[in-house]
Amino acid sequence: MTQHAFAEPATMNGLSTQEIVDTVGAIQADPGLARFQFRARNKWIDGGVNRSTIRGFYGAGREDDSRSAAFVFTNGEPPVLLGDNEGANPVEFLLHALAGCVTTTFVLHASARGIRIEEMSTELEGDLDLRGLLGLDDGVSPGYEQIRIRMRVKADCPDEQLDDLLAYTQRHSPVCNTVCRPVPVMIERAQ
Repeated sequence: MTQHAFAEPATMNGLSTQEIVDTVGAIQADPGLARFQFRARNKWIDGGVNRSTIRGFYGAGREDDSRSAAFVFTNGEPPVLLGDNEGANPVEFLLHALAGCVTTTFVLHASARGIRIEEMSTELEGDLDLRGLLGLDDGVSPGYEQIRIRMRVKADCPDEQLDDLLAYTQRHSPVCNTVCRPVPVMIERAQ
């Protein structure tokens, strides 16, 4: 993130400009503070229903204790995929995570650049062919074939700055970056 000098205001797009500067400065002084480990636990319930809980994580040089209770997410499936709409399905949660991360990254870097966002909304679509999941065609990937993200942004800057910020966001959003490049994932059976 490019560090900018802020005069006023003390907040930009709901973020403290001083905390942005302080966070960047702290990480520049001690790069170890940038190392985070996020965790999730999941338990199968029945059929296509399973539940994830998320609470603790390690970051900024210590185990976080700011959450008094876990966040709970139920993964389900629609009837056409043998479920009963118990919750969004995992590939829909991926779109949710991608939308949230791209939005947050955009807002953070807009704030650091002194760009005030007046309105912002995002629509995502992902194309998936179930033949890959079902093992019916080895030539078909079981994952998304393509994801399209359309962001509508109204801000106090020229379109060229928004386009630059959008490209920067795509390169620096952790979830977008994870989806766009191969990431090693190890699955092993626990004893």
